[in-house]
Amino acid sequence: MPAKKTAKKSSENAAASPPAAKKTAKKAAKKAAAKVAVKAANAPAKPPSAAGSPKITPDMIARAAYLNYRRRIEQGLPGDRESDWLEAERQLSR
Repeated sequence: MPAKKTAKKSSENAAASPPAAKKTAKKAAKKAAAKVAVKAANAPAKPPSAAGSPKITPDMIARAAYLNYRRRIEQGLPGDRESDWLEAERQLSR
């Protein structure tokens, strides 16, 4: 008879271990995600690289210069087209 009780207890322990294994796996996944988040937060900001930033075309500058011109005229500010163009280049290079 004692053998049956032992066998019954081991089957109960076997049934109890899968949820415990799931909990352990979840904890490990959370720790790994936390480590990745900490590394990302502590990483220095990367300067924009030539490949990663969009290339500024003369058409883009012309459109931004036109918008600067419109804003300048609407507000009655002094200026000329060269200053509008230079301001557009500066705005797009940021």
